[in-house]
Amino acid sequence: MDRPTLPRPADEAKVGPGCLTRPMSIRLALTRGLLRTLPRHTATAESLRASLPARGAAAGAGGAVRRVAVVRETAVGGWPVTLLTPRRGASGTHVVYAHGGAYVRPLSRFHWSILTRLVRSGASVSVPHYGLAPDHGPDEALELMAAVHRRERARHDRVVVAGDSAGGGLSLAHAMRERDAGHPAADALVLFAPWVDVTLADPAAAALEHRDHLLGVEGLREAGRLWAGDRDPRDPTVSPLYGDLGGLPPVFTYQGDRDVLLPDAKSLTRGVQAAGGRAELRIAAGGFHVHVAAGWTPEARRTFAHVDQVLRG
Repeated sequence: MDRPTLPRPADEAKVGPGCLTRPMSIRLALTRGLLRTLPRHTATAESLRASLPARGAAAGAGGAVRRVAVVRETAVGGWPVTLLTPRRGASGTHVVYAHGGAYVRPLSRFHWSILTRLVRSGASVSVPHYGLAPDHGPDEALELMAAVHRRERARHDRVVVAGDSAGGGLSLAHAMRERDAGHPAADALVLFAPWVDVTLADPAAAALEHRDHLLGVEGLREAGRLWAGDRDPRDPTVSPLYGDLGGLPPVFTYQGDRDVLLPDAKSLTRGVQAAGGRAELRIAAGGFHVHVAAGWTPEARRTFAHVDQVLRG
């Protein structure tokens, strides 16, 4: 299976509006410095595997999200799903959100920061707690995503599918499967630093590794192999960048330029556009992987100002 070959524009602004339009803020720069103190579990295949026994359980909802949302634990097909309902100012939009974690780590407190901000926009949110590799794989996760999506489509007029990192890749694979099955599509896809090729075949990813304080290419590839299981890691179910990018809902991608996943985010945007779809990529100068979780930075606030517009339609 070949990776899609797409033209590379000389001017990155052609990829989408909002690309590198402002210099990095002091708050973002300071946050990037603090990230150097965190363990880099994806540095190598060995470090990735060694981190799995201590990964722990999913983080619970804290006070910040409970101040803005009613939190209810539900289940779909035997899998836990957290439902967040705004305490006030509900917009009627519902977001089905797939969390990141390289398919091997559960929901974390950083994901709760993103979820809290989505609720503040007025959206209600469903968070499927899909099974993690190596014990679970993409087929189970996609069945869960589909079941949650269809449940919420029956309840809401506007449904947006969103996710970060691995969850962004899962969201894109879900949209492709729903399209192929002829089911109603999401109204939009909102992807924060999506991982859309678990093989990281683009050499530009490795070239960015020295600027990325969070992710390592070899560890990510190992996590991708664990997630793929018996499948080829280039199967579009696992790496949706290799699939048909036509006929998708509008795709809005938000990235930092200090992230090894940036080259594939660019390829995704160009691929959707080349297939006749709508796609926008917004890049934050100095942004690290899923920089939107750092809600105290101007970059995160600007990103969510645009996400609010997308959610409103």
